[in-house]
Amino acid sequence: MLLVLLSCSKGEGYVPELPVNYTTTIQLFNYNAKNGILEVPDVGVAGLLIVSTGTGYKAYDRCSPVNPENLCKIVPDAGGITATDPCTGAKWLLLDGSPQKAPAVHYLKSYTVRIQGSQQIRVTN
Repeated sequence: MLLVLLSCSKGEGYVPELPVNYTTTIQLFNYNAKNGILEVPDVGVAGLLIVSTGTGYKAYDRCSPVNPENLCKIVPDAGGITATDPCTGAKWLLLDGSPQKAPAVHYLKSYTVRIQGSQQIRVTN
């Protein structure tokens, strides 16, 4: 954990690189997701948000790029289209990770999502 905190100080908005290799099935995603968003703890810096966009999937680290050294976890909003940093009020669009409300200026840290076969969602960096 100390390594994560130290590496967060490399620059404003910098969410550090940690190895990510997470796999779930589409069936489990559909069962566990709320509003098309699956929250995955203990992966990446502060957990993952895997988002069904209707045409595919996106994955983001939950560590807010606003003061990332604080490890504040973004939280999906009720509509499932945006997420908010409860520490600062910053907001991002979950369709592409773009900042929507100040003090957010950096995109959410995203990960690569691949569909393997026709049933597995794999998130990596």
